[in-house]
Amino acid sequence: MIDALKEAAMICKTMFRNGYDAHVVNAPLQQHLLSVTKGKAVDLACEAGYDVLVKIFPDARPAPAESRCTATLEQDGILYRFYPLSMEKSEHPELAQMRLTPTMAESIPPQERMRLKLTGFGGASSEPNDPYDGFEPLATGEVRLAGLPDDTLRHNYLLGVRAMRFAANFDLPIEENTRLAIIRATSRILDYVPVTDFMDEWRKVDAEAMYRFVGHMQELHLLQGLIPELAALACIRDHRNKRSSETQDLLTHTLNCVRFYPEGNFHYDWLGTIAMLFHDVGKPYTAEYIDGFWTFYQHHRVGASVTRKILRRLHFPAEDIDLICHLVRCHMYFYFMMTDRGIRRFMALDDYPRLIEMAKADMLARDEPMTSFNHNMKYLERASIPEQMLEPLLNGNEIMQECRLNPGPMVGVIRDALLKAQIAGDVTDLESAKNFVQNYAGTVAEPSKD
Repeated sequence: MIDALKEAAMICKTMFRNGYDAHVVNAPLQQHLLSVTKGKAVDLACEAGYDVLVKIFPDARPAPAESRCTATLEQDGILYRFYPLSMEKSEHPELAQMRLTPTMAESIPPQERMRLKLTGFGGASSEPNDPYDGFEPLATGEVRLAGLPDDTLRHNYLLGVRAMRFAANFDLPIEENTRLAIIRATSRILDYVPVTDFMDEWRKVDAEAMYRFVGHMQELHLLQGLIPELAALACIRDHRNKRSSETQDLLTHTLNCVRFYPEGNFHYDWLGTIAMLFHDVGKPYTAEYIDGFWTFYQHHRVGASVTRKILRRLHFPAEDIDLICHLVRCHMYFYFMMTDRGIRRFMALDDYPRLIEMAKADMLARDEPMTSFNHNMKYLERASIPEQMLEPLLNGNEIMQECRLNPGPMVGVIRDALLKAQIAGDVTDLESAKNFVQNYAGTVAEPSKD
């Protein structure tokens, strides 16, 4: 190794001693270039930025922006160029080490340069960390990876996840060659993209676009590897509703629910939409096929446990996990026709407005009659009135007439008992109210002989 490379190695060691990674880029190639070119220059890859380099090497100078260097340093007639060591965590392992810089490529004869790739130095971004880097302009009307999709994806597999985000948020199709490149790279996307990076992209998906994003994940075979418990819903087909002979798989039903949920009062409710996504994840664990019909008893409780396991695997914050699992566990409450007592217990649950919207989305996705939902909404209005302000179905005069009582404190006792029976759901109409006060009066007082 000639003196320039030895000095470059010493510079790298200095960087290591100061806590920053650095290495000489493709030392064998640079040794060859030093022997055949007039200019003496060595390229290094360094983790530190210019503000750090100038403290370690006071003679360092900032490099022009178009050179794509971090800094330059001239010592003993040798120019040392520092390039950023910012390799993507989600790129192919073979590309993780920088092997060629733009200045090195310019020193190579043109006939050899054509077969070399600028690993780590793709097309220039419009701005640092530009999320659209690696994509053709979206104005084309589709999501398309720049250049050769397979090669572009190989340099950063996170682009496959980002392509699905763009397609979902902007409601654009994924270009066919890009789509096939993602399908071919599915296993490598799951292997090389950290879960935290995957979730960073997912959290940028709008709640109203969530069903499209998950649909792309399923179509491109990423859902099966990332959340197999959710993908398993596609294996069970059930009747769309009790009145229809039409069947659909549970994953399709789930995506329809996810589509309807944000259309109500929760347009931006990302966590509620995620809860809607997992609300039926317990069904494969509780499914039983009896007499031509599926049953999924207690799927909401089992689903909450399964959801907790999944969300921990996806590194969700603990408070988000608790909220989502609570919604999954309680999503069935508002689905059935409730009594006054049931409604009041329901309103004591945390985030009950979200549970109402989940029940509505579920019914819309199944195209079921909204009878029970509308009934519960009316009772919900009634439940907002304090119990002491509610009126019984029979007033004092009607109670005295039905029970043949004279005015007195007993009428008030029976009235209070009737009101409590109404709140409990034991009395629902005028006829049952008459029967109740007559039976109750017979147990607590003798009727008048008048």
